[in-house]
Amino acid sequence: MARPSAVLTGATVVLRRRTLDEFAEVFALVTDALPHLRPWMAWAADGVTEDSLRAHMADCERRWADGTEFTYSITLDGAVVGTCGLMAKAAGWEIGYWLHPAFVGRGAALEAAALLVDAAFTLPGIEYVEIVHDTANLRSGAIPRKLGFTEIARVSPPQEPITSAEDGVDVRWRLDRPGG
Repeated sequence: MARPSAVLTGATVVLRRRTLDEFAEVFALVTDALPHLRPWMAWAADGVTEDSLRAHMADCERRWADGTEFTYSITLDGAVVGTCGLMAKAAGWEIGYWLHPAFVGRGAALEAAALLVDAAFTLPGIEYVEIVHDTANLRSGAIPRKLGFTEIARVSPPQEPITSAEDGVDVRWRLDRPGG
């Protein structure tokens, strides 16, 4: 089964395959970033424990092995500053990302997403890459726009917004395989 490279290198960020070896650094980062993440990330709303994060990171390693999700640490100058990943969809991949608030607005998430787009299109049979975000998350919405994605839908899920900052409407952006 084809997989993207375990290390993706950009001009300022390096994406490293997320492994349990970096648990302590990731736990410290997540714990410090929780006030910033809670309004947007359902998994952060109730807090993160060492056990819950360790289990999540082990799940990420299993999903990498089975080829359904590829989770990376976003690093700047060797330090972990966030997370991003590719999640398998029918004929494409969905990109997700978050950064510690001290690194927001510096282009790290944009560069990480661009690296993931390039990596996704190296995989066989991939027709598209998508990014989905709540309409209230304007920063997240700027990324697909800057990368040339097209907004294809706005969807109100059957549930209420699940975090305090969401308005409950998902924006779905898509980028088709070049030449496809």
